Amino acid sequence: MIAVDTNILVYAHRTEPPFHTDALACLSRLASDSVPWAIPWPCVYEFLAVVTHPRIFVEPTPMAVALDQLEAWLASPHAVLLGEMEGQFSITKAVLLQSRLRGPAVHDAKVAALCLAHDVDELWTADRDYSRFPSLATRNPLLHP
Repeated sequence: MIAVDTNILVYAHRTEPPFHTDALACLSRLASDSVPWAIPWPCVYEFLAVVTHPRIFVEPTPMAVALDQLEAWLASPHAVLLGEMEGQFSITKAVLLQSRLRGPAVHDAKVAALCLAHDVDELWTADRDYSRFPSLATRNPLLHP
C-alpha cells in the first residue's frame, strides 16, 4: 500500500506550487489504479489547515472546497484513511525514541508510526525529514516518478 503525505496533497490541490501538475498526475494515477493507497488521518487535518490558511495563500481554499477535494480522493475504490489502531502507542513510542524527535517534528513521527502500523509499503512525500525513520520506505514521486 502507498500512503500520501500532506505536501503531495497540497501540491495536487493548489495550482500555485511548481510541482502541481506532477502531484496531480501522481494522485490521479493512484486514484485510478487498482493498488490500495491511503491518506493518514493527521495528513487530512494538516491538508485542511494548510490549504484554507489565509497567511499561506492569498486566496485560501474555502473549507467546503477542500473537504470536497478530500471526498473526491477518498471516493477512489482503493483509498483508505489510516488511523490509530490497537497497539498504536507502542509503535509511536518506538518511533519517537528511535528518531529522538520532539516538538513540531512529532507530527512526522505520528504519520510514520501510522504507516508502519498499517504495513504501508511506501510513503510518498516531498519532505526529506522522513529519512529520520529508516524502517519506513519513502519516495518523492515528484522527483522519481
